[in-house]
Amino acid sequence: MSDTVRVGLVGVSATGSGWSSVAHIPGLQAADGIELAAVCTSRPESAAAAGEAYGVPSFHDVRDLAAQEDIDAVSVVVRVPKHHELVMAAVDAGKHVFSEWPLGANLAEAQEMAAKARRAGVVTAVGLQGRHDPSLTYIKQLHAEGWFGQIVAVNVTMMGDGALAHSSADAWMGVKANGAHLMTIVGGHTLDAISYCLSPFAELSASVATQVPEWRLSDTDETILVDAPDSLMVNGALEGGARLSLHTASVPYNGTGWGMAIYGTEGTMVASTSGLPQITPITLSGARGSDALEQLALPAELTDDFPGGPAGNVGRAYQQMAEAIKEGHSFSPDFAHAERVHKLLDLIEESSAEGRSVPVP
Repeated sequence: MSDTVRVGLVGVSATGSGWSSVAHIPGLQAADGIELAAVCTSRPESAAAAGEAYGVPSFHDVRDLAAQEDIDAVSVVVRVPKHHELVMAAVDAGKHVFSEWPLGANLAEAQEMAAKARRAGVVTAVGLQGRHDPSLTYIKQLHAEGWFGQIVAVNVTMMGDGALAHSSADAWMGVKANGAHLMTIVGGHTLDAISYCLSPFAELSASVATQVPEWRLSDTDETILVDAPDSLMVNGALEGGARLSLHTASVPYNGTGWGMAIYGTEGTMVASTSGLPQITPITLSGARGSDALEQLALPAELTDDFPGGPAGNVGRAYQQMAEAIKEGHSFSPDFAHAERVHKLLDLIEESSAEGRSVPVP
């Protein structure tokens, strides 16, 4: 392998729209030791246009892309129901794989992908890129240093607009079985950020609901029935004893974004952002003892030259993935980690359906 890991990106638009264009391509451009080497879409015309737009070879079949000897890794950035097929094809070809989150449309798919990748011995990465965010990493470091003392209470909220704003292009996300909705995407990212910064859940009780079961599509004026959850509430205890409450929902208007308040016997921290913490800049305010909260700056060792916005944490993930590939060690978060988050989401569903608290293995 050369000094640069060469990535084939599956799911990209020549027009510059979509998550690949706003996060993955600029993230790859900002990262060291890794580069965009090819693109793949589902149709020959769109593939050719994307290849021309980004100046790399193009493919319209992932198997042809993965067969290229000069491609080291395949990145899957498409709708969740296609993840399983594309990831399995890449692993079959012996390629390292980056898959966006959620890894699968359900736990069973995630388990199959994780097991195949483990047998193949390839490096895997999943797009829970909050684990590469400098502000969240700073919270994690402060916790490890004992800055908070004993954490007694944590309150997390994530309120995003969108409950009444849908188009026909969004309709597939209203189908729970497709695996891409508030609980898996927003809930998965938010729950994982809690575990990363503080500690995993030890037990929880949950309430999952679909509060807006009909979507009126803005571009067709059609009304469709949906069953995807749009509200998630979790109460529980983290390892170490801290009590936590979480509420995330898709609201009609004026969503307040994400916030996490951490209350300890020695320190208090309030983190907030207008969007999701893995995408938009986070403001940190903290205080020791009874002092008033003040905005906190990141230490110098956590600042870098990555861009702000969606590309920053994705770029940091790619750079660390490249290091793992070249040095022959695993990357975190990988497919095994994604499997654990899928299991947590299933436990939340179980708790909600049965109306009881459940332990988290």
